[in-house]
This record gives sequence, C-alpha cells and structure tokens, in this order.
Amino acid sequence: MTLTRVLTAVVLMPVVIAIVLFTSTTVVSIAVAVITILALREFFALGDAIGHRAFRLWTVFCALLVIYVQLIHVLWLIYFGEGRYFFLGDYLPSDAPTITPLLFLFALGLAIIVLFTHRPLVEMLPAAGISSSALFLIVFPLSCAVRVHGIRTLGPRLLLFALAIIWASDTVAYFVGRAIGKHPLAPHISPKKTWEGSVAGMLGSLLTAVAFHFWLPIPLRHLLVMAVLGNIAGQIGDLLESACKRSAGVKDSGGLLPGHGGVLDRIDAIIFCIPVIWYYLVLVTPPL
Repeated sequence: MTLTRVLTAVVLMPVVIAIVLFTSTTVVSIAVAVITILALREFFALGDAIGHRAFRLWTVFCALLVIYVQLIHVLWLIYFGEGRYFFLGDYLPSDAPTITPLLFLFALGLAIIVLFTHRPLVEMLPAAGISSSALFLIVFPLSCAVRVHGIRTLGPRLLLFALAIIWASDTVAYFVGRAIGKHPLAPHISPKKTWEGSVAGMLGSLLTAVAFHFWLPIPLRHLLVMAVLGNIAGQIGDLLESACKRSAGVKDSGGLLPGHGGVLDRIDAIIFCIPVIWYYLVLVTPPL
C-alpha cells in the first residue's frame, strides 16, 4: 500500500509541477476544470450513497462557468489592468468580471429545476443541499488556483508553493503518524489521524516555506504565516472530506489513484489551502 502510494505520487507530481510552472493560466484553468469535474463526480457518489442525488448537470455547468470567469478575470487584468499585481502594486479594475453574479444564477437555476423537474418533492431539499455543498466546498475554493496562477511573474511559483506545503504536510504526517502516532486527532471522524502526525505535518509545511524563501521574493515571515494558515486550512479540508466519507459509509471517495483513493482524497487539503494563500496575498499584500 505504501509503495503504491509513493509510486503514484512519483508519477503525478512531475506532471502537476510541469503544468503549473511551464504552461499558461489558460492551460492551468483547463486542468483545474478536469480535476473539478472528477472531484464533483466522487462527491455526487457520496451523496448517492445516502440517498441524496444532486442536480449534477446544472452543478457541473456552473462549476465550469466559475472557472471560466476566474480565467476571464485574470486575462482582464493582464490586458486592461494597470500596474502590476498585489504586492507588486496592482489594483483591481471595478468593471472586471466577477463570480458574484454566478451565485444568483446558480440559485435561480436550482429554483427552476425544483419547479419543473419530475423528481419526487421529497428529494428536492437533499438534492439542492448536495449541489450547493459541491459548489461551495469544492468549486469556488478550487477555482482560486486560476487566480493565484494568474499573478504576474510570481503566480506559478506561488501556486506551486500552495501545493508544496500540503504535499510536504501530507507526506510527513503520513509517515510520522504511522511510526509514532498514538494520540488520535479526531477519532470520531478519522481514527488513523494523530496529533503527532498533525504536528509533524505542520513542521513539514514550515520547512517548505523556508525552502521557498530562496525562490520567492517575499519576506520569510509572510511565507511562514501562509504555511501555517494553509496547513491548518488543509487539515480542516482533510477532516471535512473524512467526515463526508464516514457519513456515506465508504473508506475512499474513489479508486482512480492507486494508494490514494479518489481525486477528492488527494486534493481535499489543497481545496482549502489555495484560497487561504490567495486571500492572504489580497488582504495582507506582503511587500517585496
């Protein structure tokens, strides 16, 4: 199991790194869209396991629309924005496209589907709940990867930084937890996760931030804060996905990735980490 897990990571990580560092934000947005659809498919399956069937097509359509608008937002700033991004001195034009109207569009679509579908009325509330959960817990946070990558000059490195602090945390936590973990972190949700693994994972993220300090022109204190916040958000995302699986009575969200389970199993921590990095950059705007 451990060997399979390692081999899968060895194959996937270079591909992800190459896409992040050496392709355009448009290509990254396509990759995010593919990953999002796969994750939604697994999330919908969890809902099916407890008898809550989502409005799949509408949710997937809105998910792709969210990612498209995020890409358009990036391109808008590139072609119509003045100055440079965030801590490099940029500003957000007031007429740039935003994803806010999509919230209303999604809600309006749900209302129309509920009114005109032939499903039993008893299924309407659970279906709307699963669909909304998918959009807010997976689509919106994961779409922030497009925004981070679109930051001029530093975007690809910042997105890789967000991924790396989670990869380091997961790897260190897994092996330390298996070796010396004795105190359960959340036994009612994920019995195998331990405080020892959690602390070790945090140290792994901090060491990653120190390593990236030599590659990113951002003060180390800001990288360390982002690593701490991203790690905490990632562990919350991991536990949330474990709670969803336990609710559905399954061990893994899928079987696409040998040794890891499904796509959702692999990205659960990343989903919450990326928007934390994004909003830290927006709200704190660390100086060079």
